[in-house]
Amino acid sequence: MSLKGKHIVLGISGGIAAYKSAYLLRLLIKQGAEVQVVITPNGKEFITPATLAALSGKPVVSEFFAANTGEWHSHVDLGLWADLMIVAPATASTIGKMANGIADNMLITTYLSAKEQVMVAPAMDLDMWAHPSTQRNVETLRRDGVIIVEPQSGFLASGLTGKGRMEEPEAILAAAERYFESCQRQTSLQGVKVLISAGPTYENIDPVRFIGNYSSGKMGFAIACECRRRGADVTVVAGPVDRSLTLDDGIRRVDVRSACEMLAAMQQEFASCDVAVLAAAVADYTPADPQKNKIKREANGDISLRIVRNPDIAATLGEHKGKKYLVGFALETDHEMENALGKMERKNLDMIVLNSLRDPGAGMMTDTNKVTIFKRDGEALTYPLKNKKDVASDIVDAFASGIGR
Repeated sequence: MSLKGKHIVLGISGGIAAYKSAYLLRLLIKQGAEVQVVITPNGKEFITPATLAALSGKPVVSEFFAANTGEWHSHVDLGLWADLMIVAPATASTIGKMANGIADNMLITTYLSAKEQVMVAPAMDLDMWAHPSTQRNVETLRRDGVIIVEPQSGFLASGLTGKGRMEEPEAILAAAERYFESCQRQTSLQGVKVLISAGPTYENIDPVRFIGNYSSGKMGFAIACECRRRGADVTVVAGPVDRSLTLDDGIRRVDVRSACEMLAAMQQEFASCDVAVLAAAVADYTPADPQKNKIKREANGDISLRIVRNPDIAATLGEHKGKKYLVGFALETDHEMENALGKMERKNLDMIVLNSLRDPGAGMMTDTNKVTIFKRDGEALTYPLKNKKDVASDIVDAFASGIGR
């Protein structure tokens, strides 16, 4: 992604990997970022400020006061200016000072004043990296919300260990891009009103028996929480899910039991929403004559139960959706794609999420799911088995990109 308009502080400490920082700086500038370099006194022993200033187009900040003019460099102003701070390389000494608040140079004071996200790319020899004190300091930074960027593999292609080695500039750039992409996702539904149905419905036979299904509500609740994290105004119409299943703060919840109750609640909320996600597993049928009193085994022997169709919530809302974006779900056991596409067309959906009971770990009563998403414009997205929270992110990504088209 482009980093145009992004302000980045690049902190450089005194390690042999400082030469990589010039390349990282060049990559950031090439992607459109405005970069201010802050270097430690030891860092200048490994790379010259003149080189960095030529690449960034800005004077390099190293001391609290400019050597020529005596101008004070405000670490507070830098912290307010920046959208991201990257410390690369981060030596064991710098990591220790960051973790323990030892503000004896401009880089550390800038870090302590930072309001933005901070990334650290460690660079030191293996023994220093493995030392318990270094690991404690790194874990302290992680707990403080600092993103630690390091090689994922313990060994290089040459067979030498990669632990403690500074990650390559391209990978650090990619980490920065992922961070800004996540920031965009967090506000991608700002001001959007999302209505979600979740869980099963129970259709009473008598006061103690019902027709239901195995839906846990986990998928719908995960979607609701993901939408809320992205800034949406979220209402959930929930069937009788387990009480241990909770929603994030700020999500409005309407509890219902039967399909007719769910339809009534959804119709009431539908008028004011922008997006409706129909994740509930609504019972297709309901007893025609539910009994007011418990049916006694001894008195009746065998009984016959006549069931009738429940109203179709998706089709009902689809008839009146106007410019609203409507997302449905299909749980199939055969002819999966054919049935899902047919359902999307019949019920006037903009998008449908298909999962199959043939896939182990997918569907109801699990913490994972495996889905294929079909859109009205013909786009199809297939995903591997994932945790339902991650599946929720994929589903929200898919419909968030289609809103307003």
